Amino acid sequence: MKQMTRLTSKKVRSYMLYRADEELIHCPECIAEACNDAAVKFNHDNPLDFMRLLFFNDPIPGLHTHSYGFNTANGRGIIETIKSYYYEYKRN
Repeated sequence: MKQMTRLTSKKVRSYMLYRADEELIHCPECIAEACNDAAVKFNHDNPLDFMRLLFFNDPIPGLHTHSYGFNTANGRGIIETIKSYYYEYKRN
């Protein structure tokens, strides 16, 4: 596996501004940390993929998150894991 590129709150804000027409209402620091933790847990080198999955339902082919355009059980589990990490950081 390649070395993981860490996601920062600045990258989160920048990507969301690029991709969405709406203002980001979630904590960018918590999003970045949750996606970084998920990347480590699922042994994936790009935490941005997890943010794309969570907010835009973009597939991560290497992790088999979608089948025929629908979330697989694995994809739903990854999304729930990211959300769990996010709310852990949000509470602190």
